[in-house]
Amino acid sequence: MTTTAQNRLFDYSPITERPPIIWPGRARVAVYIGLNVEHFMIDRPSTSIWPGTADLVPDALNYGWRDYGPRVGIWRMIESLDRHGIRASVLLNSDAATHYPQIIKAGLERDWAWLAHGRTNSILQTDMTRGEELTFLTDVVDTIAAATGRRPRGWMGPALTETFNTPALLAELGLSYVLDWTNDDQPYRLNEPGMISVPYSVELNDLPLFGKGTTGPEFVQIVKDQYEQLHADSEHSGRVMALALHPFVTGQAFRAKYLDQALAYLAAQPDIWLTTSDEIAEHYLHTPREHA
Repeated sequence: MTTTAQNRLFDYSPITERPPIIWPGRARVAVYIGLNVEHFMIDRPSTSIWPGTADLVPDALNYGWRDYGPRVGIWRMIESLDRHGIRASVLLNSDAATHYPQIIKAGLERDWAWLAHGRTNSILQTDMTRGEELTFLTDVVDTIAAATGRRPRGWMGPALTETFNTPALLAELGLSYVLDWTNDDQPYRLNEPGMISVPYSVELNDLPLFGKGTTGPEFVQIVKDQYEQLHADSEHSGRVMALALHPFVTGQAFRAKYLDQALAYLAAQPDIWLTTSDEIAEHYLHTPREHA
Protein backbone atom coordinates (compact mmCIF):
# COMPACT_ATOMS: atom_id res chain seq x y z
CA MET A 1 0.00 0.00 0.00
CA THR A 2 1.44 3.39 -0.98
CA THR A 3 1.10 6.49 1.16
CA THR A 4 0.97 10.09 0.04
CA ALA A 5 3.25 12.59 1.77
CA GLN A 6 1.43 15.50 3.39
CA ASN A 7 2.58 19.00 2.54
CA ARG A 8 3.79 20.32 5.89
CA LEU A 9 6.04 23.00 4.38
CA PHE A 10 3.27 25.57 3.91
CA ASP A 11 -0.50 25.92 4.20
CA TYR A 12 -3.07 26.72 1.54
CA SER A 13 -3.91 30.43 1.51
CA PRO A 14 -6.08 31.93 -1.24
CA ILE A 15 -4.79 35.34 -2.24
CA THR A 16 -8.31 36.79 -1.87
CA GLU A 17 -8.36 36.14 1.90
CA ARG A 18 -5.16 37.80 3.11
CA PRO A 19 -4.48 41.09 4.86
CA PRO A 20 -3.22 43.71 2.42
CA ILE A 21 0.45 44.19 1.67
CA ILE A 22 1.54 47.83 1.35
CA TRP A 23 4.89 48.35 -0.36
CA PRO A 24 7.13 51.35 0.37
CA GLY A 25 5.85 54.56 -1.20
CA ARG A 26 2.51 52.77 -1.68
CA ALA A 27 3.88 51.15 -4.82
CA ARG A 28 1.57 48.56 -6.29
CA VAL A 29 4.03 46.04 -7.73
CA ALA A 30 7.42 45.11 -6.30
CA VAL A 31 9.70 43.98 -9.14
CA TYR A 32 13.10 42.34 -8.96
CA ILE A 33 15.49 40.94 -11.56
CA GLY A 34 16.61 37.42 -10.68
CA LEU A 35 20.02 37.18 -12.38
CA ASN A 36 21.32 33.61 -12.45
CA VAL A 37 25.13 33.52 -12.10
CA GLU A 38 25.99 29.85 -12.41
CA HIS A 39 28.96 27.56 -12.85
CA PHE A 40 28.74 24.36 -14.88
CA MET A 41 31.12 21.41 -14.75
CA ILE A 42 32.80 20.44 -18.01
CA ASP A 43 32.36 16.69 -17.44
CA ARG A 44 28.69 16.63 -16.34
CA PRO A 45 25.55 17.02 -18.49
CA SER A 46 23.37 20.02 -17.71
CA THR A 47 21.09 22.59 -19.33
CA SER A 48 21.46 22.15 -23.08
CA ILE A 49 20.46 23.98 -26.23
CA TRP A 50 20.76 20.78 -28.32
CA PRO A 51 20.30 17.30 -26.81
CA GLY A 52 22.28 15.50 -29.51
CA THR A 53 25.63 15.97 -27.73
CA ALA A 54 24.40 16.39 -24.15
CA ASP A 55 25.83 13.06 -22.94
CA LEU A 56 29.29 13.56 -24.43
CA VAL A 57 32.34 14.36 -22.31
CA PRO A 58 33.38 16.98 -23.08
CA ASP A 59 30.24 18.41 -24.63
CA ALA A 60 31.79 21.39 -26.40
CA LEU A 61 28.53 22.52 -28.02
CA ASN A 62 26.37 22.79 -24.89
CA TYR A 63 29.14 23.63 -22.42
CA GLY A 64 30.31 26.43 -24.70
CA TRP A 65 26.75 27.78 -24.96
CA ARG A 66 26.48 27.90 -21.17
CA ASP A 67 30.00 29.30 -20.75
CA TYR A 68 29.15 32.27 -22.98
CA GLY A 69 27.21 33.68 -20.02
CA PRO A 70 30.04 34.55 -17.60
CA ARG A 71 32.53 35.28 -20.40
CA VAL A 72 30.40 37.64 -22.51
CA GLY A 73 26.66 37.70 -21.88
CA ILE A 74 26.60 39.02 -18.33
CA TRP A 75 28.70 42.06 -19.22
CA ARG A 76 26.22 43.04 -21.91
CA MET A 77 23.37 42.62 -19.40
CA ILE A 78 25.21 44.70 -16.78
CA GLU A 79 25.34 47.60 -19.25
CA SER A 80 21.57 47.46 -19.61
CA LEU A 81 20.93 47.15 -15.87
CA ASP A 82 23.22 50.12 -15.25
CA ARG A 83 21.51 52.17 -17.95
CA HIS A 84 18.20 51.87 -16.10
CA GLY A 85 19.57 52.05 -12.56
CA ILE A 86 18.48 48.52 -11.63
CA ARG A 87 20.17 46.41 -8.97
CA ALA A 88 20.19 42.67 -9.61
CA SER A 89 19.20 39.92 -7.21
CA VAL A 90 21.92 37.40 -8.03
CA LEU A 91 21.21 33.68 -7.73
CA LEU A 92 24.81 32.66 -7.16
CA ASN A 93 26.36 29.22 -7.33
CA SER A 94 29.14 29.15 -4.74
CA ASP A 95 31.47 27.68 -7.39
CA ALA A 96 30.73 30.74 -9.54
CA ALA A 97 31.83 32.95 -6.65
CA THR A 98 35.17 31.14 -6.74
CA HIS A 99 35.65 30.92 -10.52
CA TYR A 100 34.41 34.37 -11.60
CA PRO A 101 35.85 36.98 -9.19
CA GLN A 102 35.42 39.74 -11.77
CA ILE A 103 31.64 39.20 -11.69
CA ILE A 104 31.65 39.37 -7.89
CA LYS A 105 33.64 42.62 -8.05
CA ALA A 106 31.18 44.11 -10.54
CA GLY A 107 28.25 43.12 -8.31
CA LEU A 108 29.83 44.57 -5.18
CA GLU A 109 30.38 47.86 -6.99
CA ARG A 110 26.66 47.90 -7.80
CA ASP A 111 25.37 46.71 -4.43
CA TRP A 112 23.69 43.63 -5.84
CA ALA A 113 21.79 41.28 -3.55
CA TRP A 114 23.44 37.84 -3.30
CA LEU A 115 21.34 34.70 -2.87
CA ALA A 116 22.70 31.20 -2.36
CA HIS A 117 21.97 29.02 -5.41
CA GLY A 118 23.72 25.79 -4.49
CA ARG A 119 27.26 24.91 -5.42
CA THR A 120 26.90 24.33 -9.18
CA ASN A 121 23.96 23.90 -11.53
CA SER A 122 25.50 20.66 -12.75
CA ILE A 123 24.50 18.93 -9.48
CA LEU A 124 20.97 19.18 -8.08
CA GLN A 125 19.91 19.45 -4.45
CA THR A 126 18.50 15.98 -3.88
CA ASP A 127 19.00 12.65 -2.06
CA MET A 128 21.02 14.02 0.86
CA THR A 129 20.64 13.03 4.47
CA ARG A 130 19.99 15.87 6.90
CA GLY A 131 23.60 15.84 8.04
CA GLU A 132 24.96 15.76 4.50
CA GLU A 133 22.74 18.63 3.47
CA LEU A 134 23.72 20.74 6.47
CA THR A 135 27.39 20.29 5.59
CA PHE A 136 26.66 21.11 1.95
CA LEU A 137 24.60 24.22 2.72
CA THR A 138 27.11 25.47 5.27
CA ASP A 139 29.86 25.29 2.67
CA VAL A 140 27.73 27.07 0.06
CA VAL A 141 26.72 29.88 2.41
CA ASP A 142 30.20 30.33 3.88
CA THR A 143 31.81 30.42 0.41
CA ILE A 144 29.42 33.12 -0.80
CA ALA A 145 29.85 35.10 2.42
CA ALA A 146 33.63 35.01 2.05
CA ALA A 147 33.46 36.12 -1.59
CA THR A 148 30.88 38.91 -1.18
CA GLY A 149 31.49 40.06 2.39
CA ARG A 150 27.92 39.33 3.47
CA ARG A 151 25.94 36.24 4.30
CA PRO A 152 23.12 35.54 1.85
CA ARG A 153 19.60 35.99 3.17
CA GLY A 154 17.84 34.07 0.41
CA TRP A 155 18.08 30.70 -1.29
CA MET A 156 17.14 29.17 -4.62
CA GLY A 157 18.17 25.59 -5.30
CA PRO A 158 19.78 24.54 -8.57
CA ALA A 159 16.78 23.96 -10.86
CA LEU A 160 14.68 25.01 -7.81
CA THR A 161 15.49 21.77 -5.95
CA GLU A 162 15.15 21.23 -2.22
CA THR A 163 14.77 18.41 0.26
CA PHE A 164 12.10 18.41 2.94
CA ASN A 165 14.81 19.54 5.38
CA THR A 166 16.07 22.50 3.34
CA PRO A 167 13.97 25.34 4.88
CA ALA A 168 14.81 24.30 8.44
CA LEU A 169 18.51 23.98 7.66
CA LEU A 170 18.56 27.35 5.92
CA ALA A 171 16.90 28.94 8.95
CA GLU A 172 19.56 27.34 11.14
CA LEU A 173 22.19 29.02 8.95
CA GLY A 174 20.51 32.42 9.28
CA LEU A 175 18.69 32.67 5.95
CA SER A 176 15.12 33.93 5.89
CA TYR A 177 13.56 33.17 2.51
CA VAL A 178 13.44 30.80 -0.46
CA LEU A 179 12.44 31.29 -4.10
CA ASP A 180 11.87 27.64 -4.98
CA TRP A 181 8.09 27.50 -4.60
CA THR A 182 6.75 29.40 -7.60
CA ASN A 183 3.12 29.22 -6.51
CA ASP A 184 2.20 32.79 -5.60
CA ASP A 185 2.26 36.49 -6.49
CA GLN A 186 2.95 37.51 -2.87
CA PRO A 187 5.40 36.42 -0.21
CA TYR A 188 3.98 34.02 2.37
CA ARG A 189 5.17 32.32 5.53
CA LEU A 190 6.44 28.77 5.50
CA ASN A 191 5.72 26.55 8.47
CA GLU A 192 9.39 26.78 9.42
CA PRO A 193 9.59 29.72 11.89
CA GLY A 194 11.23 32.78 10.39
CA MET A 195 11.20 31.42 6.83
CA ILE A 196 9.11 32.81 3.99
CA SER A 197 8.64 32.15 0.30
CA VAL A 198 9.26 35.06 -2.09
CA PRO A 199 7.78 34.75 -5.60
CA TYR A 200 10.01 33.60 -8.45
CA SER A 201 8.91 32.49 -11.91
CA VAL A 202 9.47 29.53 -14.21
CA GLU A 203 7.12 31.21 -16.71
CA LEU A 204 8.50 34.77 -16.83
CA ASN A 205 11.91 33.21 -17.27
CA ASP A 206 14.15 33.57 -20.31
CA LEU A 207 15.33 29.96 -20.35
CA PRO A 208 11.96 28.26 -21.00
CA LEU A 209 10.56 31.24 -22.93
CA PHE A 210 13.32 31.48 -25.51
CA GLY A 211 13.73 27.72 -25.44
CA LYS A 212 10.16 27.47 -26.73
CA GLY A 213 10.85 29.87 -29.57
CA THR A 214 9.69 33.17 -28.05
CA THR A 215 11.00 36.09 -30.11
CA GLY A 216 12.57 39.25 -28.73
CA PRO A 217 9.49 41.43 -29.38
CA GLU A 218 7.25 38.76 -27.86
CA PHE A 219 9.47 38.71 -24.76
CA VAL A 220 9.05 42.47 -24.31
CA GLN A 221 5.28 42.14 -24.68
CA ILE A 222 5.19 39.29 -22.15
CA VAL A 223 7.01 41.46 -19.61
CA LYS A 224 4.50 44.27 -20.22
CA ASP A 225 1.52 41.92 -19.99
CA GLN A 226 2.78 40.45 -16.71
CA TYR A 227 3.27 43.85 -15.14
CA GLU A 228 -0.04 45.23 -16.36
CA GLN A 229 -2.04 42.32 -14.95
CA LEU A 230 -0.22 42.36 -11.60
CA HIS A 231 -0.77 46.12 -11.42
CA ALA A 232 -4.49 45.58 -11.96
CA ASP A 233 -4.52 42.79 -9.36
CA SER A 234 -2.78 45.02 -6.81
CA GLU A 235 -5.54 47.57 -6.37
CA HIS A 236 -6.00 46.55 -2.72
CA SER A 237 -2.82 44.60 -1.95
CA GLY A 238 0.69 44.67 -3.39
CA ARG A 239 2.05 42.02 -5.74
CA VAL A 240 5.53 40.76 -6.68
CA MET A 241 6.91 40.35 -10.19
CA ALA A 242 10.11 38.40 -10.69
CA LEU A 243 11.93 38.52 -14.02
CA ALA A 244 14.29 35.52 -14.22
CA LEU A 245 17.30 35.90 -16.51
CA HIS A 246 20.32 33.80 -17.52
CA PRO A 247 23.38 35.43 -19.09
CA PHE A 248 23.86 32.61 -21.60
CA VAL A 249 20.31 33.20 -22.85
CA THR A 250 19.35 36.87 -22.63
CA GLY A 251 23.01 37.86 -22.82
CA GLN A 252 23.13 36.80 -26.47
CA ALA A 253 23.82 39.74 -28.77
CA PHE A 254 20.60 39.55 -30.79
CA ARG A 255 18.49 39.69 -27.62
CA ALA A 256 20.25 42.66 -26.00
CA LYS A 257 17.96 45.38 -27.33
CA TYR A 258 14.87 43.49 -26.20
CA LEU A 259 16.14 43.15 -22.66
CA ASP A 260 16.88 46.86 -22.74
CA GLN A 261 13.36 47.62 -23.94
CA ALA A 262 11.84 45.47 -21.19
CA LEU A 263 13.94 47.13 -18.49
CA ALA A 264 13.18 50.59 -19.87
CA TYR A 265 9.46 49.82 -19.67
CA LEU A 266 9.72 48.66 -16.06
CA ALA A 267 11.89 51.59 -14.99
CA ALA A 268 9.31 54.04 -16.40
CA GLN A 269 6.32 52.74 -14.43
CA PRO A 270 5.03 55.19 -11.78
CA ASP A 271 3.59 52.63 -9.33
CA ILE A 272 6.53 50.24 -9.27
CA TRP A 273 8.98 49.39 -6.48
CA LEU A 274 12.02 48.31 -8.52
CA THR A 275 13.99 46.54 -5.82
CA THR A 276 15.70 43.29 -4.80
CA SER A 277 14.35 40.05 -3.43
CA ASP A 278 16.23 40.78 -0.17
CA GLU A 279 14.32 44.04 0.31
CA ILE A 280 10.99 42.41 -0.54
CA ALA A 281 11.60 39.70 2.05
CA GLU A 282 12.78 42.21 4.65
CA HIS A 283 9.73 44.41 4.18
CA TYR A 284 7.33 41.48 4.37
CA LEU A 285 8.97 40.01 7.48
CA HIS A 286 9.06 43.27 9.41
CA THR A 287 5.80 44.98 8.43
CA PRO A 288 2.92 44.08 10.77
CA ARG A 289 -0.26 42.75 9.18
CA GLU A 290 -3.30 41.16 10.75
CA HIS A 291 -3.28 37.37 10.47
CA ALA A 292 0.00 37.49 8.45
